[in-house]
Amino acid sequence: MKEEDEAVEWSGSWVSQRLGVELVGDDGLKELLGLALRRNPKRAHLLVSHVLGKHVPQKPSVVYGHGYELGVRVRELLGREEAARAVVLGYAETATGLGHSVADGLALAPYLHSTRRPVDGVGPAGGFEESHSHATSHLLLPEDPKLLAGDGPLVLVDDEFSTGNTVLNTIRDLHARHPRGRYVIVALVDMRSARDLGRLDAFAKEIDARIDLVAHAGGTVRLPDGVLEKGQALVAAHETATTAPAPGGSGGAPGGPGGSTDAAAPAVATYRSPAAPEAPEGTDRTDGVDGTRGADRVDGADGRGGPDRADGAERATGPTAHRRPGPPGPYAPHVVRVDLDWPSGVPDGGRHGFTPAHRVELEAALPAMAQRVAEALGDGRPPETVGAPKRTAGAVAPPRTDGAPRVLVLGFEELMYAPLRLALELERTGAAREVRYSTTTRSPVLAVDDPGYAIRNRLVFPAHDEPADGPGERYAYNVAGGGFDAVVAVVDSAADTAALHAPDGLLAQLAAHIPHVVLTVVPSYVPAPERDPMPPEPLRGPEFSSYAPDEVGWLLQDLSDVELEAPTEEREEAIQSGGAHYAESLPVEYQPSDAYQALFHAALETSAARIARAVGAVTDTVLAEHPQRQRPGTHPRESRPVLVSLARAGTPVGVLMRRWARHRHGLDLPHYAVSIVRGRGIDANALRWLAAHHHPADVVFVDGWTGKGAITRELAAALGEFDGFVPEIAVLADPGGCVRTYGTREDFLIPSACLNSTVSGLVSRTVLRTDLVGPHDFHGAKYYRELAAADVSGHFLDTVEARFDEVADAVDTDVKELLSVDRTPTWAGWAAVERISEEYGIHDVNLVKPGVGETTRVLLRRVPWKILAKRGAGADLDHVRLLAEQRGVPVEETDDLPYSCVGLVHPRFTRGATGADGKAVAAQ
Repeated sequence: MKEEDEAVEWSGSWVSQRLGVELVGDDGLKELLGLALRRNPKRAHLLVSHVLGKHVPQKPSVVYGHGYELGVRVRELLGREEAARAVVLGYAETATGLGHSVADGLALAPYLHSTRRPVDGVGPAGGFEESHSHATSHLLLPEDPKLLAGDGPLVLVDDEFSTGNTVLNTIRDLHARHPRGRYVIVALVDMRSARDLGRLDAFAKEIDARIDLVAHAGGTVRLPDGVLEKGQALVAAHETATTAPAPGGSGGAPGGPGGSTDAAAPAVATYRSPAAPEAPEGTDRTDGVDGTRGADRVDGADGRGGPDRADGAERATGPTAHRRPGPPGPYAPHVVRVDLDWPSGVPDGGRHGFTPAHRVELEAALPAMAQRVAEALGDGRPPETVGAPKRTAGAVAPPRTDGAPRVLVLGFEELMYAPLRLALELERTGAAREVRYSTTTRSPVLAVDDPGYAIRNRLVFPAHDEPADGPGERYAYNVAGGGFDAVVAVVDSAADTAALHAPDGLLAQLAAHIPHVVLTVVPSYVPAPERDPMPPEPLRGPEFSSYAPDEVGWLLQDLSDVELEAPTEEREEAIQSGGAHYAESLPVEYQPSDAYQALFHAALETSAARIARAVGAVTDTVLAEHPQRQRPGTHPRESRPVLVSLARAGTPVGVLMRRWARHRHGLDLPHYAVSIVRGRGIDANALRWLAAHHHPADVVFVDGWTGKGAITRELAAALGEFDGFVPEIAVLADPGGCVRTYGTREDFLIPSACLNSTVSGLVSRTVLRTDLVGPHDFHGAKYYRELAAADVSGHFLDTVEARFDEVADAVDTDVKELLSVDRTPTWAGWAAVERISEEYGIHDVNLVKPGVGETTRVLLRRVPWKILAKRGAGADLDHVRLLAEQRGVPVEETDDLPYSCVGLVHPRFTRGATGADGKAVAAQ
C-alpha cells in the first residue's frame, strides 16, 4: 500500500473488517475516532480518540482546542451567573486533561477529577465504579470537602458517553449527598445506542433535575452478536509474545547485536540554563543531516511503523510491543532532566481541586517553563551526564536536534493537563518544528502494526508510581514508530521513582527508540496538613436543642438543614447488606400516638422516684471516687468531674446528674455531649476539644444504660489512642453487668427510652458521613425545631428532679453499699446475647438488643423480628407490648433472661420481610 493510501485509511477498518463492528453517526465521527481491541473481559472494542491525547499523539492545540470549545459551549448554555456557580468534574484516567480543558473554556468554574491514587491525609468525598473500565474504582479527593457540596450546576466530563453508567452512577451518588437542580454531561462523542437514548431523560425525572448533554459529535457502535467472544479470540491469536528488535538492530540471538533482553539504564543529566556554569563539552558527534539516526527509526516511510505493504492490510503482523529492548543502538542512552521551576502552591492537576486563581498563576508561569524545556531541546547533548556508561570504540554521541526537532510531550496516566499546557506553549512559541502530545496509560490494548488499526505499537514498562493496587504493566502507544527526534517525559514527583529509571523502565524504553529524552518532574500536589485547627465552641440551646444553654454543650455540628432521614425498611436493608452504616442516615422520627403518649406520662409518674434514686446513686459514686483520678500536684478542691454524655441516650442522664450535683452538693459540673458510633469509634475532634479545655482525667463518660456492652467496648478501644482519658462509662442502669459505675443493675423502664428526640432536647441521633463530616469537624446531628409542640424533654427532667429530696436518704444508703462491694463487670449480658443469637439462628450479636431501652429502640428505629419478654415482667413492659402490637411483632415470654426483655432485629431482612403496613412477617 502506498503512503498516500495509508494517509486516508480509517484507523478502525482493521477491527471493522474482522469483527463486523460498525461506527455510524455524524459526519466527521471517524475523524475523531478509530478502533482497537482491548485485553478486557468486559468490552472487547476500544474507541480510540484521535483528539484526546491519550493513545494517539496529536497536536496539543487540537487536543486542548476540542476541550476548550466544549467548555465555551457549556458556558453559553448555563449563562454567566450559573457558570460562576458550577463545578467541573473529569474522569480518571483518560478524561482528566479533557475535563480541565473544559473548565478552562468555562473560565469561571473550579475543577476536580476523580483518581485511582489514594493520598494519605485526604479523606474521600465520594467514589464510584466504572463498570467497563480496566480499573474501576474512582475516588474523589477534593482538598476542600465543600467543593462538591454546593447546589450550583455540576459539569461531568468524559471522553465518550456510551451506556451512561459511569456518569449516572456518579450523579446518583453525589445527588444523594448534595442534591442540585442541574447537571451537564460533556463528552467528545455521544455514542449511546438506541436502547440507551431514553435513560438520561428518565433518570432526570427520577431525581427531579435537569440534565443536558454537550458533545462534538454523535453516533453509535453497532456490535454483531458474539463480538465479545470473537474479539477475545482475535486478541488471543495476535498476542503472541513477539518482541520487536531494538532500534539499530535487526534481531539476533540473545546477547548479540540487537538481541539482548535488557536495556541499559539511562544516565540522568541535569540541564543547566545559560546562566549556570557551562558543562564540559562532549566528544564530537557523527550526526545525520536531519539530526536523526536512520538505523534507529522503525521502518516505514510514513514514520508510523512497519514497512509499506502491497497486501492491503489483509495480513496482520502481530503486535509490535517494545518490551525490554536490546542494546540501545550505537550510543548509550541518556536523559536530560529539566527543572521547570513549577509555581509554588499551584496543583499539578485537578486531583484535589484546581481553581480559576490557580489557572491564572499557571498561565503566568508557562512561558518561562516552556523556555527551559526549549533550551534543553535545542541542545541535544547532555551537558553533565551522571552515571553514564563510557562509550566504547565505534559508539557515536547523541545527535544534535538543531533547535527544531519533532517533539513528543508525553504525559503520565492521570497527569494530562500540565503536560498538555506545556506542549501547547512549546507549539505556540515555535520552539520545535512539530509538537505532538500523548500520555502513558494503565489500559492494556492490543497493538497491531496496520494503518487501518488505531494502536500501531506499544511500549510496555512497569508502573513507577507505587500504585495502591500493586505493581503492574503500563503502556505508551504509537510512540516508538512516530518519527520523533525528542521526547519530553512529564511525570509528577510521586512517579519519579527507581522504577522510572530502571533498565526496563519508561525512560530506558523511550531512550531506546527516540534519540533525545528530556525528563521534567512536576511536584505532586498534596494538600498541606492543617495545624489541626481547634473545632468550634459547643452548640447550646436554644439555638441547638431545647435544653437551657447551661445544661449541656453539644460537641456536634448542626446538620438540621440536611435531608438525612430514610424509611426504616430501606435503612435496615442497606445496613444488613453492608451497603451503608447505620450512622450515615437517620430513621424517620417516630410520632407517638395519643395512647403511647399517655403510656409515657404514666410510666414517668410511676418510675420518677426510682430514676431519681439511680441518678443520685451514680452521681454520688462518681463524686466519691473522683479524687482517685486526681493528678499529682493538684489540690483536691480544684478537681471536679466533667460529665461527658454519649449523645443522645446518655444526654438526659447527664443533665440529671448535673442537676443532682448542684441540688445536693452545690456543685456546678460542666456537661458536654459527644458522639460515639459503633464500628467507627468516638469523635476524636471532640476529645481534642475536651483535652484542650479540661484535664482528660476529669472526664467521666455517661450513658443511659447498658445492653450487651458494645458501646462500653467501643469506648475502651477508641480511647486507647488518647492519653489521660479513663475508658469507663457511668450509667443509670447496668443490667448487662458491663460497667463498674452505675445507679442500679435492675433492668427497668427509663421513660426517656420510650421516645426519640422529643425527650432528648429535640436532637437526633448522631451522624457520621465523610461528605458531611470533614477531618476536623465534629460528628453531626439535627435539631428538630418543628417538633417543639411535642417536646417533653424539660418535663421529664423536672419530674425526676422533683423527687430528689424524697430519695436522698435511700441514695446515701445505696452509695455506701456500692462503694463497699466488688463492682467488677461480669459481662453476664454479653454471654446471654451470644446464647440467644445461636439459639434463634441469628448468628449476629449486633441483631440482638437486650434490655428495655434497647428493645424500645428496635421497635422505634429498626425492623423487629420478635420480642423476648421475661416471664412475669410487669408494667415496665407496657410500652413495649403496645409498640409490638402496633408493628405486628410477636412477643414471646421466656425464662432465664438477665433482662426484662430482648428485642431481635429481623435477621434476614429485605423490604419483602415486612408487609405494606410496615408490620413484620410472622416467623414461620
